[in-house]
Amino acid sequence: EPDEFEAQVAQELLNLEMTSTELKASLSNLYITAAKEVDCGAGRKAIIIYVPFKLQRSFQKVQARLVRELEKKFSGRHVIIVAQRNILGKSYARSQKTKGLRPRSRTLTAVQDAILEDIVYPTEITGKRTRCKVDGKRILKVYLDGRDQANVEGRTDTYAAVYGKLTNKQVSFHFSS
Repeated sequence: EPDEFEAQVAQELLNLEMTSTELKASLSNLYITAAKEVDCGAGRKAIIIYVPFKLQRSFQKVQARLVRELEKKFSGRHVIIVAQRNILGKSYARSQKTKGLRPRSRTLTAVQDAILEDIVYPTEITGKRTRCKVDGKRILKVYLDGRDQANVEGRTDTYAAVYGKLTNKQVSFHFSS
């Protein structure tokens, strides 16, 4: 059962489908699984929209326009679209019918890497470094494509906050030249 905030996001998507001529055809067969509001610090909030993994490619085709329109509606909040993924534990045992190991795409690290890719889309990640501090903390340094710096620079704090909320990992974003 969707909560009040999810219903509000779904209503805005429906309004967009009705009013926007360019998005109408592409939004007609798309749906979301969940929506969350995340506090990014400094009084800013972000909206995470979860979409089914199978529909992720379809969402990415219209993501730039869709995010722009939704950010107009929810003023002052960044909108991030993430695919709903499953993590299978190490002790995963398949049923009798299907034999084999746990798929690599369902491991914790694979899912967390994929979430990072989703968060920064349409920008590409050009490199990653893990910095281990003396006190044991790990910080993931993510290098984004320098060509998108003008479009993305104001959002990197939001990206870091959202990734931290979803995975409990610290991340910092930099731009490769």
